[in-house]
Amino acid sequence: MQEKATITQNGAVLLGKHLACDAYEEIRPLRAVTHAHADHMQGLPQSLRKCRKVLMTKPTKDLIDAMRGTDFLKRGHVQALDYNHTIQYEDERITLHKADHILGAAQISVEDKENKRIVFTGDFRIDETPVLDSDVLVIEATYGSPHCRRRFHKEAKNLLISLVDKGLKQGPVYVFGYHGKIQEIMQILNNANINVPFIVPENVFHISRVCEKHGMRLGKLMLSTELEAFELFEKNTPFIGFYHMHSKNKINPANFRISVSGWEFYSAIRQVGEKEYLAALSDHSDFDGLLEYVKQSKPRLVITDNSRVRYGETLAKEIRKNLGINAIALPKSHAV
Repeated sequence: MQEKATITQNGAVLLGKHLACDAYEEIRPLRAVTHAHADHMQGLPQSLRKCRKVLMTKPTKDLIDAMRGTDFLKRGHVQALDYNHTIQYEDERITLHKADHILGAAQISVEDKENKRIVFTGDFRIDETPVLDSDVLVIEATYGSPHCRRRFHKEAKNLLISLVDKGLKQGPVYVFGYHGKIQEIMQILNNANINVPFIVPENVFHISRVCEKHGMRLGKLMLSTELEAFELFEKNTPFIGFYHMHSKNKINPANFRISVSGWEFYSAIRQVGEKEYLAALSDHSDFDGLLEYVKQSKPRLVITDNSRVRYGETLAKEIRKNLGINAIALPKSHAV
């Protein structure tokens, strides 16, 4: 079964005979992008130049247009697919399925002429991700260690809302996260009727507009360069500023600040400074969620993605031990 899927040293997930996912592979005529995070768009310029088709969902295409400019994807033959729409390429059938991660995220299945089903989960949370039956399963391993368990999962959103509300009583609140997660937090706070302006820089603004186009409700957004935003900055009146994690050092540390991370397993909210907090909110499954997906999928072989995180080998070992299913980590780690 292993010949039906593998992962290359540069992170390309190869499914069946024709498809490479989330990195460029020169011998594959098809490329798929599971979602619009940078580590899953590796080698995309080469794929656009050389592949016959580059597959992704419509929201993912719109997000890449917002991030890279609308001319970027025009360099190749991009086919934007709806979830559960199957295309045929020679003797294989390829389908993109919903994954609960960021807007547009997809799992990918390939069914070959022997009716064997090869599945790649991409990044996902098991909460709202449909589990696909598989013969060969390639699964992400971001939190693939038994140490990566969240006992407070159901409490995290309400505690985040309470923390933001507490901060707004003192003035502005700044929230830091990554694209996709930022917009999820906006939606959580908007649904909780946090009725203050949401101030964002240009890059966050454009991505947020794509999310709204595809049905997310994010609240009142205001560009940080607008006159009204400058007035709010000067008056120090309550608002929420949403910034990419890479901008964290550019914001005055005296402000009420919340960094949102999935790498927090002991507390939903942790205070790390006088007005500085770490909030646990992840768009990946924890260790138990990964095992649960494998259990429900019932594959004959599991391949854990060992190219993007450090836990691929650990997860493969735990799958063998806990579920009795053959599991290997690819690519193999280089000997030290």
